[in-house]
Amino acid sequence: MIKSLPKDPAKIAKKAKLFGFLSKILTLVGLGLIFLSIGPFIQQEALYYLSKLKNQEFILSGGSDLPENSVSDSPFARLISTRPIELAPVNKDFALVIEKIGVNVPVVKDVSVTDTDAYMRALETGVAHAMISGYPSSQPGNVYIFAHASLNFWRLGKYATVFNLLRHLKEGDTIHVFYQEQDFVYKVIGVERHKGFDVYPLTRPVLEPLLTLQTCDPPGTTLNRLVVTSKLVEIR
Repeated sequence: MIKSLPKDPAKIAKKAKLFGFLSKILTLVGLGLIFLSIGPFIQQEALYYLSKLKNQEFILSGGSDLPENSVSDSPFARLISTRPIELAPVNKDFALVIEKIGVNVPVVKDVSVTDTDAYMRALETGVAHAMISGYPSSQPGNVYIFAHASLNFWRLGKYATVFNLLRHLKEGDTIHVFYQEQDFVYKVIGVERHKGFDVYPLTRPVLEPLLTLQTCDPPGTTLNRLVVTSKLVEIR
């Protein structure tokens, strides 16, 4: 029988040290990716609950009831200030403002719900208005606006995380859609969750002017669709 040569303890220790170093690097990289994924979601949730603790409100600018001590919207104001924050619509051609959760974003008109590339491009400049849905009007119709509640903000565009807080909306909350220089004011009448990709909220028949907001639920998954339905109560 041939006896194996004794292994060099110094080489074994060197290899163990190298493997230990590599495992630490991989662990740090993994933790970094997890942080990048959930970071925006945690940040938005933290800012939302911080505003509640401070009794801070988001108020649409231009109204007659705007407090004198209000401040313009900014990351600094959301983090530090306790004053009411003004939300000046990003435009009045087609934009969405939700005071309760501090949303103020452009709406990209006529986006295909089946063309993933078109949808991804739309998320770089705003949230998406479904091509087959209606436009804001006093006539019966369904204005359908959708976006991801996403964790992968670096892959899905600048506005991919805008609807992360949509699930905090309740019946009676106000939503503004600015369209062709008019402010269409809607009140939430229902919040539902649908399994998978359910087209019913988009194709359902309607008898009054409705607004439907749709996103993924839970954020970063495609398990469910969160659907917020609102009805038109005023045009300004």
